[in-house]
Amino acid sequence: MVKDNLSNFIVVLKNASSTDKSSVLFPQSKLILAVAEVLQRAGFVKSFTKKGKKRGKFVEVELLEKADPSAIKGIKRISVRSKRIYRRTADLRPIRNGFGAAIISTNQGLLTNKEARKQKLGGEVLFEIW
Repeated sequence: MVKDNLSNFIVVLKNASSTDKSSVLFPQSKLILAVAEVLQRAGFVKSFTKKGKKRGKFVEVELLEKADPSAIKGIKRISVRSKRIYRRTADLRPIRNGFGAAIISTNQGLLTNKEARKQKLGGEVLFEIW
């Protein structure tokens, strides 16, 4: 059995957003914290906080209301364990005519496609969100 925490996290976010939940709890990891931070910077989530100590560490992500135009409407996983997808700076295009974002893993950390183009960085495209 293959465990892909990132895929599970983005599916939980999409499902919670479509059912009008206000927040989501998910087990904490460095990657999940970095993704939550990028999503907050991009305006797709309100905030995130760390919960618990030692064994029971969780991340609570507070979602935007469904009526908000920048609320999560869809997510598509691009790069998976069996097939990694990398893009150069020139190949980073706007997602959904600029209303979405691609989350990219670069050597400077996780960035959106807009931030990566500004810094002229390419990397592994993890997922698209709109």
